[in-house]
Amino acid sequence: MVLESLGRALNSALKRLFGASVIDEELVKELVRDIQRALLQADVDVNLVMQITKRVQEQALAETLPRGISRREHIVRVVWDALAYFLGEKPVPLTIHPGKPNVVMLVGIQGSGKTTTVGKLARYYQKRGIKTGVVCADNFRPGAYSQLKQLAERSNVPFYGDENEKNAVKLAKRGVSEMKKRGIELILVDTSGRHREEAGLIKEMKDIAKAIKPQEIILVIDGTLGQQAGAQAAAFKNATDIGSIIVTKLDGGAKGGGALSAVAATGAPIKFIGVGEGMDAIEPFNPTKFAGRLLGMSDIKGLIEKVREAQIEFDEDAAKRMMRGQFTLTDMMAQLRQLKKMGPIGKVMEMLGLKYKLPEEVARLQEENLKRFEVIMNSMTKQELDNPKIIKSSRIRRIAMGSGTSPQDVRELLKQYEQMKKMMKTLSKQRRGRRGGFPAIPGLPGM
Repeated sequence: MVLESLGRALNSALKRLFGASVIDEELVKELVRDIQRALLQADVDVNLVMQITKRVQEQALAETLPRGISRREHIVRVVWDALAYFLGEKPVPLTIHPGKPNVVMLVGIQGSGKTTTVGKLARYYQKRGIKTGVVCADNFRPGAYSQLKQLAERSNVPFYGDENEKNAVKLAKRGVSEMKKRGIELILVDTSGRHREEAGLIKEMKDIAKAIKPQEIILVIDGTLGQQAGAQAAAFKNATDIGSIIVTKLDGGAKGGGALSAVAATGAPIKFIGVGEGMDAIEPFNPTKFAGRLLGMSDIKGLIEKVREAQIEFDEDAAKRMMRGQFTLTDMMAQLRQLKKMGPIGKVMEMLGLKYKLPEEVARLQEENLKRFEVIMNSMTKQELDNPKIIKSSRIRRIAMGSGTSPQDVRELLKQYEQMKKMMKTLSKQRRGRRGGFPAIPGLPGM
């Protein structure tokens, strides 16, 4: 997992919240202190840490709870939103106009992983149907030409370079011109590595940009730099028109949190992150999802929003009975009808981050058998619905005849009911045993 140590620390900080019987001001303050320690250990700037935790403390208890959301869930969302806000808040994709040449120039300090990132981006977009080509305008670092050429060949994308040309501006201009002639839609231009103090190389970067007129300049930053990444990003942004940033090497090291937050503070959006050495180890940066991964909670926010969007009304007493595995057939069908509005049960559990494997019969229940089982239940008496244990052979035959189904269908419904009760009891035990693994989601029994 990306920034695993920070993620563990943040998840540990929330355990106190999940396990508490009462949510009060003192508990929130303890949570805030735990979050502060976790962020400081990840090399996040102390002023930024104070801003984040102040935001959490003010909103956790002061805000009115949204309808259908518990105080625990509200605080989780506050923490989640605060992290996402300071990481950039919203994802900003790289804008590409298919059918036209899109020139993107990559710059950065030598050793940041810039050339490798060019190769990864080329592969990423080539796999998505964008005609992509790479241009080596780095005539400064020995081996840059051969490295980028090999990366291009591995992804089967066009490559342009000239080991004998000493003028980087001419290299870039010729390469872009050649790619345009080939009908390339995304032209990625790799430039020489630079240091903030090297005025000559900074000027070269500006001259290249003026010559090829890129629609976007991307700064590649080493994620292991920690807070220093912010100063680097600011220096490059002042030198040229940086449109976005890619942070590399986030698969290890404790300073990734510092790098991400420091870079975000410059105002330039982070569009991709490098999460490993492989050619496919690059992904679009989504602050909200990334914050969720740090908290170890998959997509709980998305799940809560799905509940709200579906306008699901749950019977609280029935939901509690479901949690305990003490529910009737009527309860089960009512809950499943509501849950169906959110999609397959398996997908809902995936959003919760639960690894419990649903029995195949239960998974089929919602998607294939729900209507048939409702018809069967319509032929049952209230006594049978409230106490399915009394349904024996003679009742099964009567129910089957009344619903136009077979006795086997009725037995299948009863089997599903028993399996659902067993599953809910198991999930309830898992939740208690996890000591704060996941907060309860409104209306989702046993979760």
